[in-house]
Amino acid sequence: MIQTTTFTAGSTFLDGQFLVAMPGMTDERFARAVIYVCAHSSEGAMGIVLNRPASNVNMPDLLVQLEIIPELERISLPQKVGQMQVLMGGPVETSRGFVLHSPDFHIAQSTLPIDDSVCLTATVDILRAIARGNGPENAVLALGYAGWGAGQLELEMQSNGWLNCPADAELIFKTSVDTRYEMALRRIGIEPAMLSMQAGHA
Repeated sequence: MIQTTTFTAGSTFLDGQFLVAMPGMTDERFARAVIYVCAHSSEGAMGIVLNRPASNVNMPDLLVQLEIIPELERISLPQKVGQMQVLMGGPVETSRGFVLHSPDFHIAQSTLPIDDSVCLTATVDILRAIARGNGPENAVLALGYAGWGAGQLELEMQSNGWLNCPADAELIFKTSVDTRYEMALRRIGIEPAMLSMQAGHA
């Protein structure tokens, strides 16, 4: 069941940025991952993996499983809902849903604005709104999230595990999942082919 989760964003750090895994990433769960950082402070960090599609799960199935709509209403869902991406957002709390969405939708005490173009809502109410056709203009649903303890992300970055760059709502909501890693690298100014050739060299 999707539960309410409250995150408080730090005033500095990497909130609203992309983390892009380097080729030498030793944690297989994050190989070639692009992560949108939702919260980062001295206490730790939380983000959503953007390029891991959830296997065998789609939005209409999920709405029925969560009893947001009855099975018979699947066929009457707005076309946009059927096409909404469902991602594996990370290895932490994979039974919870986290919706990244455009700022045209807000639930008091539940929606966390991350930057000017992206918000995070982790309550079932946003899924009800999406099913009714009056949710946000742009949205992706992630099951689970990536989390780091105090100082852990900083250490991983110092060890060249991650690159970072400003986030881009177009990449989150409009770009094909299959191309997000390459697109994020290009935003940093790196050609993916060159990075692959250099991987493993001192």
